Amino acid sequence: MKHMFDISEKIAAITGGGGVICGTLAKKMAECGARIAVLDLSLEGAQRTVDAITEAGGDAIAVACDVLNRESIEQAAGKVIERYGRIDILINGAGGNHPKATTGPDHSFFDLPPESIRWVFDLNCLGSIMPTQVFGKYMAEQDGGSIVNIASMSSFRPLTKTLAYSSAKSAVANFTEWAATHFAQEYSSNIRVNAIAPGFLLTTQNYYLLKNEDGTDTARGEAIMANTPMRRYGEPQELAGAVIFLCSEAAKFITGVVLPVDGGFNAYSGV
Repeated sequence: MKHMFDISEKIAAITGGGGVICGTLAKKMAECGARIAVLDLSLEGAQRTVDAITEAGGDAIAVACDVLNRESIEQAAGKVIERYGRIDILINGAGGNHPKATTGPDHSFFDLPPESIRWVFDLNCLGSIMPTQVFGKYMAEQDGGSIVNIASMSSFRPLTKTLAYSSAKSAVANFTEWAATHFAQEYSSNIRVNAIAPGFLLTTQNYYLLKNEDGTDTARGEAIMANTPMRRYGEPQELAGAVIFLCSEAAKFITGVVLPVDGGFNAYSGV
């Protein structure tokens, strides 16, 4: 009898799977027996993740995919269906920030270029909506599936400096709730849409905000540590348990949830 948290033999497509965070999710899900389609704008990056999975005995394919191009997403979905025959899980992991959409000494709010703001918003928000449209249609036809978006601490409360990113991740959380309702009411109660909201991880995209050149914490990094009860940054692999839970039968009555994985940051009032 299968364990309620079992995702073995599930077919999972993960956008942004060539990156550190979603690449780690892909590997951890593969370790649990899921078959992984690693989607990324960089086929080379996706292949690195696939190589790590297959070397460990897992089953995965690399698929080039631009989450802001409908035709590219449709082609990617076609390759997943051609290889595996169905799609059980979609992780909308493609996302990120841009220094020119972030306020600072060299970029005041008044000078932020609209093209940079639009880039961040499109990548995070539209980059979740469009894959959900394409892969979600297959889920509707097969009467089942689980979609997990990647929200953020800034989905709950805007973070200083990251204007575009905070706005976009707030939209991702709202879209998660909207899509959960829409799929359940219009297509199937067997299709669930949830999100995780990672706390603070040290990644390439935010390192310059959290660390000085000498490796010490910036004022922002110090503030984050002071407001994280567990007093540390998270690790990419620590997101995997929440994602696997949301994709498993253990969460079959959970939809429209944005689950913090944050060391207590969102729960702490500062007092």
